Amino acid sequence: MEYIIKEENDFRYIEEGEGEVLLLLHGLMGALSNWEKVIEEFKGEYKVVIPMLPIYDLPLLTTGVKTLAKYVHKFVKYKKYQQFTLLGNSLGGHVGLIYTLSHQEYVKSLVLTGSSGLYENSFGGSFPKRESYDFIKEKVEYTFYDPETATKELIDEVYQTVNDRNKVIRILAMAKSAIRHNMSKDLSKIKIPVALIWGKNDKITPPEVAEEFHLLLPDSELTWIDHCGHAPMMEHPEEFNSILRKFLKKNNI
Repeated sequence: MEYIIKEENDFRYIEEGEGEVLLLLHGLMGALSNWEKVIEEFKGEYKVVIPMLPIYDLPLLTTGVKTLAKYVHKFVKYKKYQQFTLLGNSLGGHVGLIYTLSHQEYVKSLVLTGSSGLYENSFGGSFPKRESYDFIKEKVEYTFYDPETATKELIDEVYQTVNDRNKVIRILAMAKSAIRHNMSKDLSKIKIPVALIWGKNDKITPPEVAEEFHLLLPDSELTWIDHCGHAPMMEHPEEFNSILRKFLKKNNI
């Protein structure tokens, strides 16, 4: 993905296209490239924006999902975005939910895919063994229905991350923060339209998580993608984009 990362006022982000804003939030181990096919599909009609979440740059004591939501708000205020659509995968969905809860007046609609916030099985239920490349390969493949989706480039990136002591400490702190911050009691307060686009074979935030989100969010619609794991926009980008386009059109976005 050859997009220019802009650096302004302590923010690093990608901004492509013009029009209504689609603000995309990546997951804990996610990279900007996770959203590549969404950018390609929508940048002709929308302004597609991905802020780089400062997961590895926060002081350890403040490393958590609420801090990331505050960071997103600072970014939104700095860019003067109004009435945008927020999309989040995994931890990014969780941050999006916390943000929306506090700043519903800014968010026109919300799209969650493999979102944490209720329950997640990070690292397949085991602590990352930092030294073992094969272990990391297995865990990255666990993210997807088809292990071939886990490219060597992606595995190398995760391996490098979990072998950086500073990063792995923050990954574990962020994961613990996400588990502690269960949102089941708050979801009824989110009144905007929410699309839940979920992999039918997601092992990290399994189908019952999507069903609970659907039950608790007052204005939500749930669409399944078959033969698909935790990152539908990567594993089945065409189907994901088609569902997203229908949702945007239905809500006049």
